[in-house]
Amino acid sequence: MGKLAEEALKAAVAARGHWGGLWTEITDALRDLPREDRVRLAGALAERYHSLGEDSDARRNLLTLIDVVAHDLPGDPLATERLKELERIGGQHSVWYGSRLDVLAEAELAAGRALPPAVVAVYRRSALEAYRAPGLTELAGRLTEPVLNVGEEWAEHAMRHDDGPDGPWHALLAHAATATASKPTAKWDKRARALVDAFGADRVRAAVLPWLALVGRPRTFPLDNGPYGPDVNGAYDPYNANALRGLAWLLSLLPPHPETARTLGTLVETSLKKVAGLGPRNPKVANAGVVALARVDSEAALAELARLATRVTYKNTAKLIDGALEARAAALGLPREEIEELAVPAYGLTEVGGAELRLGEATAVIGVRGTRALLSWRNAAGTPVKTVPAAVRRDHADELKELKAAVKDIDKMLSAQSERLDRQFLARRTWSYGPWRERYLDHPLVGTLARRLLWTVDGTPVGFADGELRTLADTPVTTGERVELWHPVDRDPAEVVAWRDWLERHAVTQPFKQAHREVYLLTDAERATGTYSNRFAAHILRQHQFHSLAAVRGWRDKLRLCVDDEAPPATRELPQWGLRAEYWIEGEGEEYGVDTTESGSYLRLRTDQVRFYPIGAPENSAHCGGGEYRMWLRDGEDPVEPLPLTDIPPLVLSEVLRDVDLFVGVASVGNDPTWQDGGPGGRFREYWTSYGFGELNQSAETRRALLERLIPRLAIADRCRLEGRFLHVAGDRHQYKIHLGSGNILRSPNDQYLCIVPKAGTGGSGYLPFEGDRTLAVVLSKAMLLADDLKITDPTILSQL
Repeated sequence: MGKLAEEALKAAVAARGHWGGLWTEITDALRDLPREDRVRLAGALAERYHSLGEDSDARRNLLTLIDVVAHDLPGDPLATERLKELERIGGQHSVWYGSRLDVLAEAELAAGRALPPAVVAVYRRSALEAYRAPGLTELAGRLTEPVLNVGEEWAEHAMRHDDGPDGPWHALLAHAATATASKPTAKWDKRARALVDAFGADRVRAAVLPWLALVGRPRTFPLDNGPYGPDVNGAYDPYNANALRGLAWLLSLLPPHPETARTLGTLVETSLKKVAGLGPRNPKVANAGVVALARVDSEAALAELARLATRVTYKNTAKLIDGALEARAAALGLPREEIEELAVPAYGLTEVGGAELRLGEATAVIGVRGTRALLSWRNAAGTPVKTVPAAVRRDHADELKELKAAVKDIDKMLSAQSERLDRQFLARRTWSYGPWRERYLDHPLVGTLARRLLWTVDGTPVGFADGELRTLADTPVTTGERVELWHPVDRDPAEVVAWRDWLERHAVTQPFKQAHREVYLLTDAERATGTYSNRFAAHILRQHQFHSLAAVRGWRDKLRLCVDDEAPPATRELPQWGLRAEYWIEGEGEEYGVDTTESGSYLRLRTDQVRFYPIGAPENSAHCGGGEYRMWLRDGEDPVEPLPLTDIPPLVLSEVLRDVDLFVGVASVGNDPTWQDGGPGGRFREYWTSYGFGELNQSAETRRALLERLIPRLAIADRCRLEGRFLHVAGDRHQYKIHLGSGNILRSPNDQYLCIVPKAGTGGSGYLPFEGDRTLAVVLSKAMLLADDLKITDPTILSQL
């Protein structure tokens, strides 16, 4: 038996804790030994266990092997050691099924002891991830306590309601954890309704909503994910994620309530927040939130779906939202776009951008300023006060809570509606005058955006000022039939300039660029190339920033991995025009860890052509690391040539190229003020210099034209002048040149580079005619700083001066 023990010990060391494959035959053979032989073998292995170094892998492996041999034997000589090992396991995310660590749990349960909650969580997570591991799956199925996994704040709060295996709260949570399908079945719903009836809908809602409000918070204790792979602490516990899906479905069975819709919408967004190396936290939970919202028949739920339609970029969830809105539109017999318009609630606003609510002797005032809602207060005498009156906190706590929630809802919806309106230029949308006034101009919330835009009424351009729609000559326009958004591409330049003057005269700040919108007309170079534009080729972009921005702008893009794989170009489909736009890109670099993330995705992209195809044309693709794009053809399918750029409608060409210019302007490494060394190995130094101080693109030219009008009004006007590509600023220490495209700075003497990293929230430069140009705000803030450079106290900047 001693020899067998020695051989078993060698096996434990050689297996390195991986008891799959051929090792399974060895462990099965040991388990099948006669009982008497296993008693002697277990004792011999236990003696050798203590001869191994503490906290060694060999000792851990041998402990597993001992429990394999002694699975039904009396006595438990290594109980203390097993508990210590289980405690270590409890700090992990999961264990590999091939390690056979389930036998430790089996031995502990056989001894009549319950596993610690953290250990239960590990085995549950491991069973969900295991492939063909019936032993681990069967073990997890027997681990019914606690009802949820510990480690997440929301779950631990929920388990404070746990009233034991026979209690109704326990049953409700246990049923929620069975939500493993994409949608609830009739049987699941029936059981859920019975559980809700045991408490009443209001009581269930009052309990569940606060739980879901805690989803996404940091874990109550971190997990050790090992030296490889992404950090799992930012993701959801996969076992608890099933329960989250079930709770979302459960809420959809309750009577509609505004807080329910609000919470489900937040759950969707929280579940799609990205974790480095993992991607979205848990798309399945996000999808469950969408399914739940689609099942709630209320204006608030429809509003959340419409809002999410403008915010969600994850493909599968976005498709689910789109299907839910299409289904609602079909049920009401309305076009999809009208559903999105009708879905926008007023959130308590009683007039465009404002509301007043009396709470006791105090008055709450909601006012929309730009894309933010502000809540202020007046006392009984009508005098403004800075804080919430004490009487309101004491006597109107519920109303105050709902009021604050409504202000947050307004902020979210304003941002969503601004993005939706910005996409309408390519939607070819027109409105009848009456419905348009109701849903846009006079809508309490959307009106705060619509009244800052330019429209055409029966072909006549109008803006809103002094309570009326007005022409350039300020003539009121009160009736009409057909309304469209005004776009500068087909307008005379003199008209465009006149409308810019009109906006400034009426102090209108547009929610996005419209009168100052960049227009991209066909160039001679593009006429020469015929079917493609090289206007935005040969740029180096940060891939993940480009990927996120492309999704927001309605483009479909696949992250490129540094592997032997192909990917299509970034693509935007334009169904209203029967077109598909493509931006050809490829991964940049080949050194893992330098040019890639830990998960192998490229950090940077190199850009190429922009092309247009009929929307149904076969898709192009190229190797992720670069190479020729080829059209992927099915059997018998003929290739389709790209369309001549001269055949592309000017509005479509301009808007697509504007998107691409935006991608480059935001995601280019040339915008990074810390990259003056040229990045890894200095290989991007030439590009960084040429982009950071080179010729201006169209958006920078627009910025320059605006600065010509703004600078004379600034307090530092006498220290500034525009010349070529730069804003020149005269400081007391040096002369400075700020590039109008990148915001990078050169200082005298000898045009030395000055690195100033802009802080978040940079702005405060007075009136601007539109929102959203961060580079413009950066240029102005740097000019303000450098014009008074004797007052600079930042040591990093001072060291360069």
